[in-house]
Amino acid sequence: MFSLSTFLDAFWPLTMAARYTLLVSGLGIALGLVIGAFVCVLALSKSRAARIAAAIWVSYLRGVPMLVQLLVVFFLLPVIGIDVPAIVAAVVTTAIVASAYISEIWRGAITALPRGQAEAAIAIGMRPRDSWIRIILPQAVALSIPQLINELILLVKASSLVSVVGVMEITRASQAQAGVTFRPLEAYLAAACLYLAINLCLAALGRWLEHRMAV
Repeated sequence: MFSLSTFLDAFWPLTMAARYTLLVSGLGIALGLVIGAFVCVLALSKSRAARIAAAIWVSYLRGVPMLVQLLVVFFLLPVIGIDVPAIVAAVVTTAIVASAYISEIWRGAITALPRGQAEAAIAIGMRPRDSWIRIILPQAVALSIPQLINELILLVKASSLVSVVGVMEITRASQAQAGVTFRPLEAYLAAACLYLAINLCLAALGRWLEHRMAV
């Protein structure tokens, strides 16, 4: 029979573990934005070699499961002499994986803008760099907000994979609770509710940002 008290008791340790879920997801998306912007620049470059490098990066990261990439990074770093905590390997993997999707999001947003805007800016004497900063990028960011929030939500859910390398996030904490209480249903249901609450908040944030930055 379902135990309401066990279900409610599971929320406190899971809420504490949610800090690591948010840390891995938040830092992953932040670093992914930086790396993704660089990959996007390569993808839109006039250099064929740069475009090929960007295509290889995106194809590999989108074609290999995140769990496999996490394990590769986790076991590769000590081999090359870099000994870091498991959470660092988790953040690095999350950022690298996110960068592939973010670069494609931004590339799609930029290419969706009318080319005439940049040409008109140059025609009135604006430098190419200024036209990018003042005209193209603000619109591209606004257009990409829904996709970026969706990517962050996917990262929050995918962060459950970092439990396999020992990071005490929500999923691993729920496994620990299930092992202690011998009530797996209540523990995993509490984890599901917590993931849902986080992602509903992120979705609401996305709608607010989309409204504020509407093109």
